[in-house]
Amino acid sequence: MSAKHKILVVDDEDDIGQLIRQKFRREIREQEYEFVFAKNGRDALVKLGDNPDTEMVFSDINMPEMDGLTLLDKIAETSPLLKTVIISAYSDMDNIRVAMNRGAFDFICKPIDFQDFKSTLLKTLQSCQQIRDTIRAVQENNILKMYVDNSVLRFMCCQEFESTLLVSETIEATIVFIDISGFTAISEREPPDVVIQLLNKYFDIIVKAIIAEGGNVDKFMGDAVLAVFKDADHLGRAIRAAQSVNAHIQSIEDPLSEAQTFFPKVSIGINTGEVVSGNIGSETLRRFDYTVIGDVVNTAQRLQSAAKPGQILINQTTFEKTDDRFQFQKIGEVALKNKAKPVVVYEVV
Repeated sequence: MSAKHKILVVDDEDDIGQLIRQKFRREIREQEYEFVFAKNGRDALVKLGDNPDTEMVFSDINMPEMDGLTLLDKIAETSPLLKTVIISAYSDMDNIRVAMNRGAFDFICKPIDFQDFKSTLLKTLQSCQQIRDTIRAVQENNILKMYVDNSVLRFMCCQEFESTLLVSETIEATIVFIDISGFTAISEREPPDVVIQLLNKYFDIIVKAIIAEGGNVDKFMGDAVLAVFKDADHLGRAIRAAQSVNAHIQSIEDPLSEAQTFFPKVSIGINTGEVVSGNIGSETLRRFDYTVIGDVVNTAQRLQSAAKPGQILINQTTFEKTDDRFQFQKIGEVALKNKAKPVVVYEVV
């Protein structure tokens, strides 16, 4: 089991490493922190290569072979989001100023006050966490990609976070698959600008309901939306979002050409359980989508296909995980595509 936070300390004085090991012996023992030590800037670059999950660096300025200022420049080139804190004496204030201008996150002075060291460590790790949270939010929510320039996304997916962002994980989640019933026929007979205007209008209603319940829009698929709900009460929040979408969409009347009116409805499938979450795509093209895959996702889509316009369907397994906040009507056994046996389904009412 690896430590929660990995920190690189760069200093040619051996006693610095000894003091840090002593002062943080409890945190090291409990695997809260792992400290990696380097003798100079050149050694630090090697250690960073060996430890790509390093979150921050404490570095002295005056060291043999490669000093701290040069190391700062190298880190800025290869790992622009890696936070560096400078350790130096008050008498070296001119170099400290240069270091800050070159992108150092903060500085502490020798002799080291370890209360100040701990405070600076926590503050820096908190900043690192905020960056990771921002990156993951962009990766998870495709809606945000519509408003973020590609060059920004490429910068955010730089080396030190690629290894963690590309790692898949198994999570407990609820999947909601929402399809706008009958919209294919509309798209075949109405002008393109009308089709796009209506689809965007309905998608906007769906997205607002999902976000209001803390869900993520995984992707748009033609005239359908795949949403993911995680963390506390993910099933309850997903059902509420689906009910909200159903109610709002059914209240709409849209005039079409030839004096016709479209009364939109949605068919919705909901399923809950373990899914595989991660970035799927092409490393060659440098294009990835943070998405979810697995039988739970496939079953949610099959339930949506079985649902009639205005229906929200769940299976037996999901029904058993609900509570008395919601009401259901048993539909009975339904044959779902690629399922060997019929599945008992319930309608959310």
